[in-house]
Amino acid sequence: MSGDSSGLVVIGRISGIYGVRGWVKVYSYTEPRESILGYLPWQVCVGGLWQAMRVSDGRLHGKGVVAKLDGYDDPESAKALRGADIAVCREQLPVPEDGRYYWSDLIGLEVVTVDGVVLGEVDHLLETGANDVLVVQGERERLIPFIPQVVIDVDLAGKMMRVYWDPEF
Repeated sequence: MSGDSSGLVVIGRISGIYGVRGWVKVYSYTEPRESILGYLPWQVCVGGLWQAMRVSDGRLHGKGVVAKLDGYDDPESAKALRGADIAVCREQLPVPEDGRYYWSDLIGLEVVTVDGVVLGEVDHLLETGANDVLVVQGERERLIPFIPQVVIDVDLAGKMMRVYWDPEF
């Protein structure tokens, strides 16, 4: 798949260069972070176009992951990848357990209170350590914790999420 992003799920980003042989530093969104190395091939967005890339080697390194992509054999060539998103085809990912969701599935859902007040749409999520947080864009931005006490129902087919949330907050 080159060029088209439909059916792709972003699982990480190339954050820098590592060493003198063209290895790259990878910021992984997977849990555990080294799981990103098991989803192959990668689709990497370079210059606005998705390109399939083969990972020839990779490993945990400190708090991150480093990887060697075929065709990038020195730091100069690997520099072109800095900041590039890493995605995989949706079919490569396991089906999430009940009550668990891929962030990419939540983005764009309409967020409505249990009383029917529309708060906006999920723009993105933040990882805080304690729990994930929904960033909801509507008439204003709201940060809503993604926890069972607040998120009552997620309807992916209906593209809606019901939350127990005071619209004034």
